[in-house]
Amino acid sequence: MTLTRAASAADLAPGDVTLVTVPGADGRERRIALARDEDGSLHALDDICTHERISLSDGEVFDGALECWKHGSAFDLRTGRPTSLPATVPVTVYALALEGDDVLVDPDTIVNAA
Repeated sequence: MTLTRAASAADLAPGDVTLVTVPGADGRERRIALARDEDGSLHALDDICTHERISLSDGEVFDGALECWKHGSAFDLRTGRPTSLPATVPVTVYALALEGDDVLVDPDTIVNAA
């Protein structure tokens, strides 16, 4: 597992989501929606909604989910599974760790079965 610094934890308040880019092992940049849920836990999900390829980092975090702003599909922050239509396909959830204030993400380690 190769963790890469993606952000500062202090920059994400509960309910915040932001776009980060992290290089994968193949050298390609991965677009990841980094979200902090209401209880303060951090999550790293693929940034693209599986319904219509809209950036999830422009959405909202609520009730343990990340909602796409365009059509209202929401994805569970822990599992990536859709919790509301129109999306029916999960998004990928990536490995994440905290090291001090640094949020580290591994875009090559998938922690759900998306």
